[in-house]
Amino acid sequence: MTAARTTPAPAGGAELGAPLGLRERKKLKTRLAIRESTYRLIEEQGYDATTIEQIAEGAEVSPSTVFRYFPTKEDIVLTDEYDPLMEQLLRERPAGEPIIESMRHVLRDAVGRIQSGGEAEQRELVLRTRLMVESVPVRARLMESMSMTGRIVCGVIAERTGRGADDFEVRVLAMGMMGALLESIMYWAERGCVDDLLDLVERALDIFESR
Repeated sequence: MTAARTTPAPAGGAELGAPLGLRERKKLKTRLAIRESTYRLIEEQGYDATTIEQIAEGAEVSPSTVFRYFPTKEDIVLTDEYDPLMEQLLRERPAGEPIIESMRHVLRDAVGRIQSGGEAEQRELVLRTRLMVESVPVRARLMESMSMTGRIVCGVIAERTGRGADDFEVRVLAMGMMGALLESIMYWAERGCVDDLLDLVERALDIFESR
């Protein structure tokens, strides 16, 4: 649910999980090197003190390469591999299934992947969510990226209901779910990441179904 992507989105209808070609693997390696350099520097000296030039040097690429992969420093922090999957996973759900239930399945998958990650992935997640709370630029970019994700959800809801993606009710439902997800993440981060994130997401979606 971010503005940029770590894993390239499937092209030409390629199935999820299909082997990446050499070019895609090189791009992915560069993206990961930039991210790792960024997180390492932020842990050492803080977000504000970390520059694109330092990130590029740590990743052994040029600053222009960093910007080619990530428009802003905030995008480096917020990027994950789950957002590219959301639209396809939503479309794979049964057409007659309530959209909130479909979203529940997709978010279970995303959070499950996060929670099953290794120590490095968990450390990055905690650092990222901490920055969402502490850094105004990161939080502002997060709001932009959640809006973009919300537009994806609008499209799916529109297809399910036969309504326009720009209909008021469609937009409110989609962005309401994005807001619930965001507040779940922020609540989790503010409390030191000690709660069960999946449980918080489930509780947030329960609020929609109970109204």
